[in-house]
Amino acid sequence: MRSVYVIGAHTIKFGKYLDQGVKDLCGWTVAGVLKDAGLEPSAIESAWFSNSGWGIRNFQHCIRGQVALRPFGIDAIPITNVENACAGGSTAFHSAWKDVASGLFDISLAVGVEMLYDRNKYAVFAGFLGGLDVGTLAEQVERLKEIPPELKEIPPAQLEAVRQTRKARKPKTLRDRAQDYWDRFAVFVILGETIGYDTIRKMMGAGKGGGDHSAFMDVYAYAARRHMQKYGSTQRQLAVIASKNHGHSTLNPNAQYTFEVSVEEALSDRLVSYPLTRAMCAPIGDGAASAILASEEVVKRLGVSSRAVKVRASILASGRTRGMDDPDIAERASAQAYEKAGVGPAEINLAEVHDATAFGELHQTEALGFFPKGEGGVQAEQGVTRLGGSLPVNTSGGLISRGHPIGASGLAQIHELVTQLRGEAGKRQVESARLALAENGGGALGNEEAAMCVHILESPAGRL
Repeated sequence: MRSVYVIGAHTIKFGKYLDQGVKDLCGWTVAGVLKDAGLEPSAIESAWFSNSGWGIRNFQHCIRGQVALRPFGIDAIPITNVENACAGGSTAFHSAWKDVASGLFDISLAVGVEMLYDRNKYAVFAGFLGGLDVGTLAEQVERLKEIPPELKEIPPAQLEAVRQTRKARKPKTLRDRAQDYWDRFAVFVILGETIGYDTIRKMMGAGKGGGDHSAFMDVYAYAARRHMQKYGSTQRQLAVIASKNHGHSTLNPNAQYTFEVSVEEALSDRLVSYPLTRAMCAPIGDGAASAILASEEVVKRLGVSSRAVKVRASILASGRTRGMDDPDIAERASAQAYEKAGVGPAEINLAEVHDATAFGELHQTEALGFFPKGEGGVQAEQGVTRLGGSLPVNTSGGLISRGHPIGASGLAQIHELVTQLRGEAGKRQVESARLALAENGGGALGNEEAAMCVHILESPAGRL
């Protein structure tokens, strides 16, 4: 296998783009990544396009990448569509890496685009069900309702936050209430006819809290409750992680949220599914990100070695049936990545991990070998994972604050790490960063994610 380098990386600012479409967002990031790499569209030899929801939203199935890339001069070449839940963007990156590493192509493009905002919020949340085994939803719902006896009582402050949030909401007009009822009913009928009405009714009561949210927040909340029961981790530790990532995002102009959230504010925010509050969960958002990968020969020919970031390892893994105490997908995938790169977790200088919730970050920092199990929250409280700490995690703001447009999230992680390793991150720059790790998971199947990518990247030669 040949050495592979990232010679271009780009992300647009994540947010709400109701007046644009997938092609618009795709065009912005393609133009940006080509400029960063100093290439014309004709230089791209293969492309991998990540998207999960365009088919559900606009019925654009089957040939999404070909449709999205053609207007920008990328056609005729092999274009492959990638759908791998939240790990789609990083899977596109892995696939482009394989194209170059194998010698099949010298220059390959990975691009991810997602538009999640929709007038009907219930349709948005319903779309997330595709990341679960819909054939066993009824059984999964019963499991998600479980709360260990020690955690049965939701703290009064959390319940009060729910009440105050509902109380402060602006009263809806009769027309708005009618529209909301219609939106909810329309989605209920569609899901009821395909998944089953009894299952949908059960799902509506699965969350331990209140408010609109995807089923994945209940999955994360269930895992968080188990961790709290087993290791004594706390809701406050989750609030510390959320506050840290919101703070990091204030230094990232591409982040969806760029405001501070204190630990106390994260704790007192509206409860989503105990122990997770709104500030601890990734928002709905639109976005696009991309990367161009090339061989060493191309790097030399273009004279870009001072900005070419080496891919030391690229691993794609799938979930498996396992016991709760067996190594999970992140442990297995990261072990492969460390072996491939010839390094250990202690040598990683910074990481972007899949924090769809604050518990996601806590868990992954343990599963990736950065901290012993049960210590992720403690280390976060001690400041180890914030900028200035010994292992900064999610310097971009993470999914919690940078945003989480499904098909683009994994490539946004790559963009952040490439920016850091090039020494171009400005006020959020991690000093002397040589090795960086990205972990991006997707879907939920059994006791772990259905898919996951782990990448290890190295700073350009001679930068440090």
